[in-house]
Amino acid sequence: MSAPASKPEVRTSIPRADFGRVSVFFGEKTGKYPDGNQVIVRGSDTRAAFDTPIVSNYIGPEFDATELVVLGHVHEDHMAGLHRLPHAPVHVHEADVEAARSWDGLVAAFGITDQARIPQMLENFQRDLFYAPRPDAQSYVDGASWDFGQVRVRAFHMPGHTAGHCVLLVEPEGVAFIGDIDLTGFGPYYGDASSSLGGFRRSLARLPEIPAKVWITSHHRGVYTDREQLLRDLGAYEAKLVERDQRLLAMLGDKPQTLEQLVEQRLLYPRGYDAPWIEDAERRTISQHLDELVAHGRVRADEAGVYRPG
Repeated sequence: MSAPASKPEVRTSIPRADFGRVSVFFGEKTGKYPDGNQVIVRGSDTRAAFDTPIVSNYIGPEFDATELVVLGHVHEDHMAGLHRLPHAPVHVHEADVEAARSWDGLVAAFGITDQARIPQMLENFQRDLFYAPRPDAQSYVDGASWDFGQVRVRAFHMPGHTAGHCVLLVEPEGVAFIGDIDLTGFGPYYGDASSSLGGFRRSLARLPEIPAKVWITSHHRGVYTDREQLLRDLGAYEAKLVERDQRLLAMLGDKPQTLEQLVEQRLLYPRGYDAPWIEDAERRTISQHLDELVAHGRVRADEAGVYRPG
């Protein structure tokens, strides 16, 4: 595997927000994919980073002094700064750790079936996201905590987006990094091999229980300091799941269809949008919704795998 691209130049104009010993450096368009928002925690003993999005490559000494990294979950866009920290320990939830340790592990987590496109995918990630695996990544479990001196971090396992997705809470600041429960207009993403629609539903229900007063998303929204606004956006985000059910029922109302026919029509992405994972993500997303709809008696399937309204 070739090395990632050379280190970019430091920028002096990255927007940021500070909450006691926690700082947020905002990526392009408030961390819109492929970028993200970088969280740095300055304990009296240890400086730690939560994830390492593209923007981490441009922060300079405040990021490069990081002594420990905690990944809330593993995707290529959350590993883009790890190459700058070759000696910092990297901690990953046990359900995602293999995806951090090797390219094969990440591909397996994605569930890519078109093997011919994997080399190009790797090349793109190395060029655009400075991708480099971390075979030394250490695993943690739900409830894990880190004491960095005057601040403590606790991990809340919130799976769905990935099997190991976690919310990281900094105490006593009351700052919760909620990662890719990002509350974007796109809605929840659970299209990987390790993802779970049911898990995502349960995580969304639990999110308001976390004792925080500031919530930071990996992408797009950035920072919430108003709990009522957070809850409104969380409701709209969760409503995307209902909307997807309704769209599938409408497709099946037009005519009975197989899973592959539904995949061709697309539920998540517009037709013509191309990436190596798109068809697999559509297939897994649609199949999870169909399983729920069948279980609730709203859809039925015959022996030939043709779905129709129940």
